[in-house]
Amino acid sequence: MSKVIAIFGAGTGLGVSVAHRFGREGFRVALVARRKDRLDALVEQLAGKGIEAAAFSADLSEPAEVPALVAAIRARFGRIDVVEYGPIGGEQGFTPAAQLDAITLQGLIPLLLLTPVEVVRAVLPEWTERGDGAFLLTHGYSAAQPMPHLSGVGPVMSAARNYLYSLNGELADTGIYAGTLSIGAMIARSEAAAAAEADSDSLAAFPVVDPDDLAEYYWDMYTKRDRVEQIYPESLAPQTIAG
Repeated sequence: MSKVIAIFGAGTGLGVSVAHRFGREGFRVALVARRKDRLDALVEQLAGKGIEAAAFSADLSEPAEVPALVAAIRARFGRIDVVEYGPIGGEQGFTPAAQLDAITLQGLIPLLLLTPVEVVRAVLPEWTERGDGAFLLTHGYSAAQPMPHLSGVGPVMSAARNYLYSLNGELADTGIYAGTLSIGAMIARSEAAAAAEADSDSLAAFPVVDPDDLAEYYWDMYTKRDRVEQIYPESLAPQTIAG
């Protein structure tokens, strides 16, 4: 039975690029996001490349729904081998630290911290039994390097990054891999890039990266499993962070 990658937060940017990259290697693809119409369009796009895919509409800000969601993916495909979690779109903006409040953080915590933890809990028994699996977590560079005026999502993503590092260390000898991609760039063709097009200052503040290049990083991380974290652009990383 061919392997399956489940992409949580699948969209027109990194999500579909990861689907294409893993699909070229024979993976079947589960696409998870809120908007079924957009997911169906991505499924059709992948089918045109000979990649088997299915859409699963879900609100990832509801961690309690994760067990049923994972069960539905397994019922469709029979297994899950890789998870890529990166549901960051145009809706999650930055908040200056001096203006941050508890309500803002509370709104971000389910999507960016609680749900990825629940996804791992849901897939870990299967991976432990098989002795193989991979959890790939996507977040912005502000999780790795705090910056003035770019807070809000950063503190929450940094908590998820902390969890990912611990997870990688605990599972390193089991055949299960956990890695994270920290992106300090605007992802071309993504919803966030589309939302920023009206604000030239937003676009000027960040380099733009082709999501196909990021998907290639993920394939390299998945196959080599030689590092916990990959930072893009690599110039932002002071040194290689080894697993």
